[in-house]
Amino acid sequence: MIVQLCGLSGAGKTTLTTCTKEVLKSQGVKTEIIDGDEYRSRFCRDLGFSREDRFENIRRLAFIASKFSSHGIVAIISAINPYQELRDELKNTYRNVQTIFIECPLDVLIKRDTKGLYKRALLPDGHPEKITNLTGVNDPFDVPKRPDLTINTSLYTLEESVQLFSQFVLQRLPVQAQPVSYMP
Repeated sequence: MIVQLCGLSGAGKTTLTTCTKEVLKSQGVKTEIIDGDEYRSRFCRDLGFSREDRFENIRRLAFIASKFSSHGIVAIISAINPYQELRDELKNTYRNVQTIFIECPLDVLIKRDTKGLYKRALLPDGHPEKITNLTGVNDPFDVPKRPDLTINTSLYTLEESVQLFSQFVLQRLPVQAQPVSYMP
């Protein structure tokens, strides 16, 4: 199974996937997180933030996810993944791809601003520190048309969000990836 997340910066994708992986691990489910920030800094350094580069970045992450998935490991792509066209492409290219929208209103994200990106994106034009390609502010984000699950992190606690995410995965596991329990 491949789970592709999508959501704006600061919505809670990394925190949610890290905690969900621990819950799945405790249930005997092998899980690998393919974190967009981590892979971009190590594996995709040659890519910028143009539409074409964002497509290539997600395609690379999906290819890696497909390799994990082919070995019965739940692969979670934790990335902004802003384009509906590309999310649809992944569903049509790989088997058992689920889409989870990690939703959070922009005003809440601006208040959270965990990486300081919103502050920089909202600087006046011409400011030397202004970011001009922040998804959801001055670069597009296509709200998913029909996600398999939506988790609004401004409405649910982390614990509730993790429970929704982990139950979603557990209910959709292919038979060969089901946790095995042995009777004594």
